[in-house]
Amino acid sequence: MKGKVKKQESMLNGVKCVVNTCYYYGEGDCCMASQIEIQPRNARNSHETDCSTFTPK
Repeated sequence: MKGKVKKQESMLNGVKCVVNTCYYYGEGDCCMASQIEIQPRNARNSHETDCSTFTPK
């Protein structure tokens, strides 16, 4: 297991990811992580958020 969470064979429902440099990126802009974590807790807009599950390929 390269990343922080398990990489699945199927996409994470309802999650679109266009970051093709991520280990969990799947063809068709799908996230293949078993779960994701978005931070920080007190973000006020989308520019302040990050996917902490991101792992470089």
